Amino acid sequence: MSHYTLENKRVVVIGGSSGIGLATAIQAAEAGADVIIAGRSASRLEEAREQITKVGGKGASGETLVYVHVLDNQDEQQLEAFFARIGMFDHLFTPGAAYTRGPLTSDRETAESCFKGKFWPQYFAAKYAAPYLSASGSITLMSGGFSQRPLDGGASYAACNGAIESLGKALAVELASVRVNVVSPGTIWREGQEGSPRGDHFKDYEKLSLLKRVGYNEEIAHTVTYLMTNTFTTGSTLYVDGGYTLI
Repeated sequence: MSHYTLENKRVVVIGGSSGIGLATAIQAAEAGADVIIAGRSASRLEEAREQITKVGGKGASGETLVYVHVLDNQDEQQLEAFFARIGMFDHLFTPGAAYTRGPLTSDRETAESCFKGKFWPQYFAAKYAAPYLSASGSITLMSGGFSQRPLDGGASYAACNGAIESLGKALAVELASVRVNVVSPGTIWREGQEGSPRGDHFKDYEKLSLLKRVGYNEEIAHTVTYLMTNTFTTGSTLYVDGGYTLI
């Protein structure tokens, strides 16, 4: 058996119906894990289940199992009930986020939105997941490159990402032997965004990173599955951004 495997493990991905979360769920299933994905849209979760099931690996335990749960990760009570319902598991990844980014002059609602939609959902996910995580398990949080290299117009967003990275270190200390790490992606390609403002941002990012391109969901997912399987990595933030934070 390969040392780097997720066979016979249960992996939970909050925000697993699309993007980085779905790519991670697929790679975890390919590595032999049973996968639990949660998100707000029942229809998108079912579509994701079909994709994951098609590629799932078959370990000694047989066919990969994929479970879906409708969940609003900004609702603390829903998070508590979710983890109580699924019971014991091995690895948690929390990419699901919804927020509005704005400059310092933005109103309070905009300034708080990244904390409400990105920081606190991960904080409370970790809190309510902890009693159900195996002693050799892991939590992977998700921040972003603004923590190290903020651009104009994103003060609270930069602070939020920095807070997530500090949270990862603090939880690594508090929850050991459970390992806690953070993945910090750069700008990630999205299909169908050509000609949109975000499509223009993709072109801008080529000038902002050493590798002169945006990243792909699968590249971030590979980093997350590495953090799940490497049993000597904890309290770390991995910047998967094509060198964005170095320029």
